[in-house]
Amino acid sequence: QVQLVESGGGLVQAGDSLRLSCAASGLTFSTYGMGWFRQAPGKEREFVAAITGLNRSQYYADSVKGRFAISRNNAENTLYLQMNSLKPEDTAVYYCAATKRGVSRAADYDYWGRGTQVTVSS
Repeated sequence: QVQLVESGGGLVQAGDSLRLSCAASGLTFSTYGMGWFRQAPGKEREFVAAITGLNRSQYYADSVKGRFAISRNNAENTLYLQMNSLKPEDTAVYYCAATKRGVSRAADYDYWGRGTQVTVSS
């Protein structure tokens, strides 16, 4: 059974940093592309960042480029999202997800975590 468990969310002030983690189990982690998505209240889920399995190519939404960094530790089956210079508009539930297909579309992801709340106060 595949499980993705996010952690590291919380309440921070604008300009602060947070590091999200996603612990994966039940899958051959290194063979999956991994992504972070987020969903704010009243809005659709949106792509944040993704990283491929083997060559670790990275992709970012324009809104987070230069502030967020995605990384993975295949030996520990863990995905990370380092978030710097946080803004109130980054407030959302953040989800990690795993895919064997493309990495930029939510519809291509096979497995999802339950999310972790990030709240950025102004």
